[in-house]
Parts: sequence; C-alpha cells; structure tokens
Amino acid sequence: MTKAELVEQMAKDAGVSKVAAAAALDSFVANVTKALKKKAGKVTLVGFGTFYKSKRKARKGRNPQTGEPIKIKASNVVKFKPGKKLKDAV
Repeated sequence: MTKAELVEQMAKDAGVSKVAAAAALDSFVANVTKALKKKAGKVTLVGFGTFYKSKRKARKGRNPQTGEPIKIKASNVVKFKPGKKLKDAV
C-alpha cells in the first residue's frame, strides 16, 4: 500500500477529505519521528505495536565490488515490534 492509497482509505473510513487525511498522516509521521529522535525514543500504540530506537555498533564490512574491507560507523536504527492484535490479525 502506498501513501496515496493509505490517505485515500483513511479519508474514506473517517469521512473526511483527502487533504485532511493527508495532514493527519503527515502529523503522525512527524510526531513519531520527533519522539524517536529523543534519547529514549519510543512510541507505543496499544494493540498495534511499538516503534523504538536501537543503537547499532560499529563493525567491519566488505565492499561488494572490490572485496576490500571497510569500517562501518555506529548508527541508530528504528525497529518495530508488532502488538498482539496485529500479530493475531496477520
């Protein structure tokens, strides 16, 4: 499902315009992003799941074209753990 399809479905389900649904979706994405930027970033939607930030350590990798070893920097990654209702539905 694309963002446009999601906005269309949200508008239909909520009985609002596509512009209002797009604004609501953009606000949701912006607020989840803002919450995950914080030090203990975590967003829990009961029944749906939890978005959380995890630290990935620095590691060694390999350039696939040349086979040359490279260093990969440490970084933050976003993970998602589905909730019980979502697991049961799928």
